[in-house]
Amino acid sequence: VFQDPSAALNPALTVGAQISEPLILHRGLSPGEAQARCVALLAEVGLPRPEVIARAYPHQLSGGMKQRAVIASALAGEPDLLLLDEPTTALDVTVEAQILDLLDGLRASRGLSMLLVSHNLGIVDRLCDTLTVLYAGQVVEQGRAAALLGTPAHPYTRGLLGALPRADRGRVARLTPIPGGLPDLTHPDPGCNFRDRCPFAEPPCDAAQALASRPDGRAVRCRRADETLAWPEPEALPPPMQDRNGATLLDAAGLHRGFRQGGLLARLSFSGMVPRLDPPAVVRAVDGVSLAVRRGEVLGLVGESGCGKSTLGRLVLRLIPAEAGRLAFDGADVPDHPDAAFRSRAQIVFQNPDSSLNPRKTVAEIIRRPVVLFGVAEGRAADAEVDRLLDLVRLSPAYRDRYPHQLSGGEKQRVGIARALASRPDFVVCDEAVSALDVSVQAAVLNLLEELRARLGVAYL
Repeated sequence: VFQDPSAALNPALTVGAQISEPLILHRGLSPGEAQARCVALLAEVGLPRPEVIARAYPHQLSGGMKQRAVIASALAGEPDLLLLDEPTTALDVTVEAQILDLLDGLRASRGLSMLLVSHNLGIVDRLCDTLTVLYAGQVVEQGRAAALLGTPAHPYTRGLLGALPRADRGRVARLTPIPGGLPDLTHPDPGCNFRDRCPFAEPPCDAAQALASRPDGRAVRCRRADETLAWPEPEALPPPMQDRNGATLLDAAGLHRGFRQGGLLARLSFSGMVPRLDPPAVVRAVDGVSLAVRRGEVLGLVGESGCGKSTLGRLVLRLIPAEAGRLAFDGADVPDHPDAAFRSRAQIVFQNPDSSLNPRKTVAEIIRRPVVLFGVAEGRAADAEVDRLLDLVRLSPAYRDRYPHQLSGGEKQRVGIARALASRPDFVVCDEAVSALDVSVQAAVLNLLEELRARLGVAYL
């Protein structure tokens, strides 16, 4: 199960054709049997109207629906081993729970073995028996999942758990990211490769660290693993900037948007021998939604996958036209085709960085374009601004000349965030902005968004 369902699914084939293919090739089913089994698999992974989904193309599905289709495709061959690379990144919590229950049930009923690759410690705790923690290409800790997550021994594992958002902290404290970034793996460090980021590092850590077994059955690569070391406590959050006038920055009233389902062939039916073209079915993605966001305010928009969240985010930025409704920004009506001033003040972090980053441009070119386009800086000042934005999202200058295909999913998402902040906007739509990030980088990005809100009064949806 691949991390990015948009890249794993063929855009030229229907979902049903792609799931049926392994059933026909590997299990010898007839096309009719494969189609029936395909519909059953789509229903098994919790997709509504599986018959309709089977006839749909990937671009007609939401991110979560595509991810469930990929899981159904992986299960089609009834494998003995399932490799899951961030399988729930694009899923909402209710569907995530369904998928985890499904995987748990498959493990019990089919004797299915699973290798889960994830930065989501919640699903690791929920699903895994044993756990291996990897840092910069080396195993730093491994053992039973419950024991390792309950009492971590390696500083890196402690840092990951310390970066998790916790309800008992409330809104008082900022999150605690692990400082710094990954080491340069082209020049391996002969000693502990985590020591530059470790608050407990000592001179003996310059020597090579062996992965040593412990009496409790765990293995840890750290000379101080048996010591009781407390990860640093988070700092207090700065007070958010309040708009003294209480003026509304963005005001959307009665927005409507629908999408037609199916092409001409899907609408063609026969009455006897007479062909008839049925009216297209319309999905009401956004149906009379109104919302208002003040300067410096964060408005949360939650809901299950496919409920219209991303569509609404695009509507309030005029990336797609609304069929009805009114949109105003800073007291002025926003036309269907807004000018550059609105574009510079209202930005978006897209959910899927693979489809929003130009694969033919380097990271520096991607971030530099809005810097120059919106008049933030030019020449050498623009290059310095690119470096500043990369530093904001915890990417080193070494990433300037890389292309999107040379980045991990989380690194691509950070480039997308840097690009959204390049025009120094007043309002940002964050469409699952941190879902692809590990907990430490997620903490750093959320702290960054909070700091921009407090310092500059940036508002977020």
